[in-house]
Amino acid sequence: MNWNELLAQSLGYETFLEKHGTSNDCDRWQYSLEAVELTPNQLEILGTFRRRMTLLCMAGAWCGDCVEHVPILRRFELHSSLVQLRLIDREANQDLKQYLTICGAARVPQTVVLSEDGLFVDRWGDRPLAKYRDMAAKLNGAACSSGLVFPGDNLRTTIVQNWFEELERCQHILRTSPSLRKRYND
Repeated sequence: MNWNELLAQSLGYETFLEKHGTSNDCDRWQYSLEAVELTPNQLEILGTFRRRMTLLCMAGAWCGDCVEHVPILRRFELHSSLVQLRLIDREANQDLKQYLTICGAARVPQTVVLSEDGLFVDRWGDRPLAKYRDMAAKLNGAACSSGLVFPGDNLRTTIVQNWFEELERCQHILRTSPSLRKRYND
């Protein structure tokens, strides 16, 4: 997969929503973004980041899981100049859609973490552990969420923490990378 080529095709958060979302989609994403709160500890850790990383996310503006999870990634980007979020619509690149399947399906959101050089670091998709635990506990219900989790919801707090731990893990991968340590003499 040519990640740099995909990055060139990707869009920033607002541009993605303007291009692919309806006004209702944009309202839902905004509501979700406003509900994302980072803890003082998370903010402190974000402040220690030393390596740039790009979160290249395949998403759908219509998707309930994307409404729930992508604004969390946006909140990370808003709090760290070293985190860049870029989005590609699920239908915009069929090769990427095929490459990022889960159990044979093109599920979204799917996020590929890239180094500052556009090299693959990690892949996240489509939901974190806390969300899957919650879904497994409610197996008689729908398999796809509405994307609306209310502020103050303990599940939302845990989901944010799960995604934050993935972000921090990738930062440590980058921070300890021999090639980047050599480049920055650290």
